Amino acid sequence: MRLLSLLVVSVLVFGSCVTNKKYQMMQKNDVNKQNMPSDSVFRKYSIEPFDYKIQTNDILSVRFESLTPKEYDFLSKGADPNAANPFVGGALLLGDLVDENGEMPFPVVGKVKVIGMTVYEIQDYLQKIANQYLESPIVKVRLLNYRITFLGEVNREGSITLNNNRVTMLEAIGLAGGLTDLADKTSIKLIRQKGNDTEVVYLNVLDENFIQSPYYYVYQNDILIVPALRQRPFRKYFGQNISLIISSISLLLIVLNYTR
Repeated sequence: MRLLSLLVVSVLVFGSCVTNKKYQMMQKNDVNKQNMPSDSVFRKYSIEPFDYKIQTNDILSVRFESLTPKEYDFLSKGADPNAANPFVGGALLLGDLVDENGEMPFPVVGKVKVIGMTVYEIQDYLQKIANQYLESPIVKVRLLNYRITFLGEVNREGSITLNNNRVTMLEAIGLAGGLTDLADKTSIKLIRQKGNDTEVVYLNVLDENFIQSPYYYVYQNDILIVPALRQRPFRKYFGQNISLIISSISLLLIVLNYTR
């Protein structure tokens, strides 16, 4: 009975361990760490250029600055950039929503189609329009609602608003506080909205080849759900009560010895 009890406890304890192969991100098996020289480049990856393209319901801040007197500068809104914090629910106070047709309205100019364009392409396009009406204009375009959401085995669940339109999945994980020790890094579920379609993809961030994945960069409104390893119930519930379980088994063995 004592041997059986010890065997059960050992199986439960060792079965709850998480090995480095399940924990360490971006692994590559062809490197021997013991013989790895320092200050050396082992591999290079060619990464496709990435620039997010505007979709419907995105919120853009468009600012026009010029030497044209204010009374004739119909493109400048005169909004105070400090009037609201775009990262605390005030994005619509500083920007305009791209409508269902992928357009944004401007005084005199009318509606301008921006869907499918990058922020820099929109900026260049509006610059050409402003040159026709204003003196020495400067156009500044920013995407205000570039946010992603993390759920599951991350240290900080919730939505994150990004200041940069080119953020890798690994950077985004870092902004979420990193993954927990019990996160299954081989099957992170990504839910991505592209136009009228919704993609569901599973990502493996344990493999260094993920750098070349078409999902290496995050998109606006990405949702990432990080599942747990099968060891989670052992670590979360059994591990916290192991002392009580061992004490109970010991007490049971003592009672059995006395009743023989």
